[in-house]
Amino acid sequence: MSDQPSAIAPPTGAEPDLAHHGDAEVGDGLIDLAVNVRQARPPDWLTGPIAATLTDLARYPDATSARAAVAARHRRHPNEVLLTAGAAEGFVLIAQALRGVRRPVVVHPQFTEPEAALRAAGHPVERVLLDPADDFRLDPSRVPADADLVMIGNPTNPTSVLHPAQTVAALARPGRVLVVDEAFADTTLAPGHSGEPESLAERRDLPGLLVLRSLTKTWGLAGLRIGYLLGAAELLTRLAAVQPLWAVSTPALAAASACATDVAVQAERAIAADLAADRDHLVARLADLPGVRVVGRPASAFVLLHLPGANLIRAALRERGWAVRRGDTFPGLGPDWLRVAVRDRNTTDAFIEVLRETMEA
Repeated sequence: MSDQPSAIAPPTGAEPDLAHHGDAEVGDGLIDLAVNVRQARPPDWLTGPIAATLTDLARYPDATSARAAVAARHRRHPNEVLLTAGAAEGFVLIAQALRGVRRPVVVHPQFTEPEAALRAAGHPVERVLLDPADDFRLDPSRVPADADLVMIGNPTNPTSVLHPAQTVAALARPGRVLVVDEAFADTTLAPGHSGEPESLAERRDLPGLLVLRSLTKTWGLAGLRIGYLLGAAELLTRLAAVQPLWAVSTPALAAASACATDVAVQAERAIAADLAADRDHLVARLADLPGVRVVGRPASAFVLLHLPGANLIRAALRERGWAVRRGDTFPGLGPDWLRVAVRDRNTTDAFIEVLRETMEA
């Protein structure tokens, strides 16, 4: 294990750009390996209900049926669901509603919006940096015992690490809000497991647990903005109190309902299986490249690479028509890291050859 201190205050020097996201890497004519949204067209059973709402937009959104559908999927009561305009809104609601927290801690490397939202609300954030030499594994003892708000991703963006559910659950305790970002939980798969391995979405026994989910990745709905929070009704009521009225549009509510059906869940599992095969192919091809290291065992729709001079290689790849995600905007990483989205095998094979040529140039 790393001998780093358990919590690290933000450095006083140059800070990572927390506002930078993969969409900033994409441009006209570039092949997109920077954004983690699945690029396939959404299925008819999803686009149909969304399109059907377009004739009834004069009416204000009513989240009742969508909330009930999401609750049923996760075996919860509807008052344990809060629908949001994308997962990112959930982080803002948490930061605004929980202004009384004294010691918020974010476990990094992870998606930067949780920390950005906390800082925008005036919270003094501490970081726990997981160690790449230990495959970014989570050790709950490294989180300060008196942290009253802890935020972690599972599977984690950008590392693609899937922490064991029992390890993440060990962070829960009375007096603490534990936020688990499961935006990519529907991309995960495990042998002999019919659902989402290591998800805490159905756990109702852990004090202070908030699970955040997104429907934009697997279903290609980033432009629609739909996600949700799962947790105790009392806690969600506090978050709902700072949410704008009618924050989730009628088309987005239709998407939430459609994605909670049995048809959607079965399709999601099939997509996760295909993704796992494509990811294994990407990892195997990367192993053929000297100097490229994939840390740990990737479990999601992206792979994190350690590659000396990655910042220069990223720029060179861009000149050759390929967009990948820089790693130095994630706390705990630096200029020698890249995140690459999993795509189909033909795209992967073409990318590997361009990457090889770029490294040899």
